[in-house]
Amino acid sequence: MKLVRFGPPGEERPGILDAAGTVRDASELVHDWSGNSLSARFLKHVSKSDLLRLPEAEKGARLGCPLAATGKIVCVGLNYADHATETGFDLPQEPLVFFKSPTALSGPFDPIVIPQTASAVDWEVELAVVMGGVARNVSCEEAMSFVAGFAVANDLTERTWQFDRGGQWSKAKSADTFAPLGPWIVTPDELPPSLDLRIWLEKNGEPRQESRTSKLVFAVDRIIAHLSEFMTLLPGDLLLTGTPYGVAYNKPDPDYLKEGDLVSCGIDGLGDQRCVVRAAPRGTRGEKVA
Repeated sequence: MKLVRFGPPGEERPGILDAAGTVRDASELVHDWSGNSLSARFLKHVSKSDLLRLPEAEKGARLGCPLAATGKIVCVGLNYADHATETGFDLPQEPLVFFKSPTALSGPFDPIVIPQTASAVDWEVELAVVMGGVARNVSCEEAMSFVAGFAVANDLTERTWQFDRGGQWSKAKSADTFAPLGPWIVTPDELPPSLDLRIWLEKNGEPRQESRTSKLVFAVDRIIAHLSEFMTLLPGDLLLTGTPYGVAYNKPDPDYLKEGDLVSCGIDGLGDQRCVVRAAPRGTRGEKVA
């Protein structure tokens, strides 16, 4: 199945893409795509439904982030050998782990907003894994049974914040809109067990990244088993598995993102994203609590 959420920001409804590519409103089947609604048992139940009986979403409806909420976003860095080389880092001996704030999530066609103090926003297309079970000290052999599905993610990163503002990777990756996800979550039964999928990114129509997800240094099963040694992974948690060669960082003349750029990225079988880059309005403040 392909799980989607559609509607205006903050008013999204859960949906499922039918065989013809039509978005069907799944509100009568599920409250939203999060938590235990992503368990293997529940998704198997939903898969038996007659999708053609579900109402069609409004034509041209916005597709939002396909994941309604996540407890945590856990990322693995330097997980393609060519990317580690281009950034000047040694290849890790075990998964290099950091976190990204859940508030960074946005839709696959929503704008990427450059924060006011940002000057070096970079792109990183990645294979995202959505957890569907409680994984704690699991083995590689059983790890994939805890996966609800896979999606396209862009792990946007502010390089100045990453390397010149205290060395904390998480704060360089957690700004609002720094994690476009989707357009949908694809359940494992629709993908080859090898997960050998083309992964790519273009900036303004020009190729920047292209590889295959089979080139991950640490495969998805290894990542899940490794993480579950140190933390409990819950249904709805999101894992980002690393990006291949082709980012702007460490180039002689890095072409970081600027207002008006178009970032397109995708993974075979998982769809593609198209996000226009916008600058944050000057003087933007947070919302006050009433």
